[in-house]
Amino acid sequence: MPTRLLLIADTHLPKRAKQLPAQVWDAVDVADVVLHAGDWVDVATLDDLEARAKRLVAVYGNNDHGELRERLPLVARAEIDGVRFAVVHETGASQGREARCSAEYPDVDVLVFGHSHIPWDTTTGTGLRLLNPGSPTDRRRQPFCTYMTAVADAGVLRDVELHELPPRTPARAR
Repeated sequence: MPTRLLLIADTHLPKRAKQLPAQVWDAVDVADVVLHAGDWVDVATLDDLEARAKRLVAVYGNNDHGELRERLPLVARAEIDGVRFAVVHETGASQGREARCSAEYPDVDVLVFGHSHIPWDTTTGTGLRLLNPGSPTDRRRQPFCTYMTAVADAGVLRDVELHELPPRTPARAR
């Protein structure tokens, strides 16, 4: 049976937003596995995702300290419906990323990463798929906040989709 995936990173709660958007929580509820590529900032977000997700595969990022680093690894690996995943926060500069990641992760099919807040979807010459879902809370220089969904099915990753979140409505002046 196919496995529905949710890919998120760089949630930066509560510094960049007070909470995850409702659309992301809806995606958590539908997903069989949530992959989070670090920069949580808040332990409460980890607790909430652990409680709500059917399965969570996650790492800490460069902005995560203390309990987050105690509870999460630098690199997480999981085989999901025959697809071998690695999750990491940083992969370095975009220039040379494919070659660098192919050399560092020769035993996986998909590398999920974050850090830049810039969505990324490429496949290296060795067949490694590199996915960065962007950020659902901090778009930085991107036009939208984003996350990804995909399906793992009998050793094949399919239906990879980047989702753009609507702009947040600013609070009304009182």
